[in-house]
This record gives sequence, C-alpha cells and structure tokens, in this order.
Amino acid sequence: MTTDLSGGFTPASGPASPGVGTGAGAGSGTEARARADRAVLLTHGAGTGKDAAPLLAVAAALAEAGVASLRIDFPYRAAGRKAPDRAPVLLQAVRDGVAALGELTGLGPEQIVVGGRSMGGRMCSMAVADVADPLSALGLVLLGYPLHPAGKPEVVRDEHFPRLLLPTLFVTGTRDALAPAEELMARTQAIPGPVTHHWLESADHGFAPLASWRKETGRTTADVLAAAGTVVAAWVRELT
Repeated sequence: MTTDLSGGFTPASGPASPGVGTGAGAGSGTEARARADRAVLLTHGAGTGKDAAPLLAVAAALAEAGVASLRIDFPYRAAGRKAPDRAPVLLQAVRDGVAALGELTGLGPEQIVVGGRSMGGRMCSMAVADVADPLSALGLVLLGYPLHPAGKPEVVRDEHFPRLLLPTLFVTGTRDALAPAEELMARTQAIPGPVTHHWLESADHGFAPLASWRKETGRTTADVLAAAGTVVAAWVRELT
C-alpha cells in the first residue's frame, strides 16, 4: 500500500515564517523553501480525501502566512477504496508524509507541524504519542478531533493524551457530536503539552454551521472554513 503524495503540496506564497528573511535577498522557489523554518502536513478524515474543503482552506491560509503544507491521501483513498486502512497503515502513512514534506522543504521532522481532519488528526496524534517510537514534530493541529466514534459516546479516544508533549491546537465546532465542548475541555487537561482550543460557533463535526446561524450572521460555510484556516496559520506561525 502506498500513500498518495502527489498534487497536495502548497508552497508558501505570503510573508515568510518567523525568522525567515523577507528583504531583497528573500527570493522564491527552491531558495525560499530552503530558508523556511516550518511546514505543515495535513491529513484527511475517514470519508474524504486530501482535497476536502477544510484542508484546502487551511492550506490556503498557511500559504498566505508564508508556510508551506502538504496534503496527503491515505493508501485506501489513493486506491479508490471507501473503508479506511487499519491503524498501523495509517500511522505509517503519516510518517511517510512527514518524510516527503521534509524532502520538499529541506526541513527536519522537528520543524514540521502534523495534523488534519478527524481521523487523520487522530492518527497524527497517535504517531507523536507512540510509546516505542514517537514521531518528532513542531506541533499538532486537530481539526474536529473525534473524541468518540460516531454513535458510541461510551468509547473515549483519549488514552494517548498523557503522552502528547508538544503544542496542540484543537479546532472544534460547538455542535460537534463527536467531541462535546465540556467533555473535550475536561479530557484535554490530561495533555502535558501546551493546549489551545478554538471553537467554531454553530459548526458541527464537519465544520458546517446551522442554516439559521448563517441567515442570522450573514456568514457562509466557506467563511467558517476560512476562519479556521486563519486560526491555524496564526497558531503555526507563533510556534517556537
């Protein structure tokens, strides 16, 4: 099984990341990538792929902020199957993605933020919390973390939280049935690394807000996704 690494690289297009020169000597292309000091690996949820709207919105915001990203398809998705691979395959795909992004940017794993939507974000969190061989990373971005499997509130996916030592950003909808706000806040207290929560008002697990909220505020689903991307980009740029 192979991970689809094609077509998902988004180079930085905006201001350089912190610590990167932006004056007359700051060129573009290979030269700019060589000076970049961080990048982001983005993985998809179980029912979507690397071109899912939330990932595209985050990639666009990162590029504008001067941060490159790589969106990958897990092997099952690349093969055209609907059922996700088993966890070991997904975890290896995360590691392969980090290696590929490192080759594209010249960065080491400790300069790469890992994360993604739902299942993909969970796999990234498990990789960095692996007992035997934790994946090095600059930070962790969880877009709609699936604290519970759908329809199974009695199952809690937080057993690895005490091993998350790195900065972690949770971006969650206030209507996310898989991660109720109060419970997610309580469960993440077990994480020893710095934790940041950002809540998307009225959004569900897929970041879609209620029609009534859209009518009341005049905002669209695209606006919500763009806001999520802006939050992620700002958080990534502030990592040290």
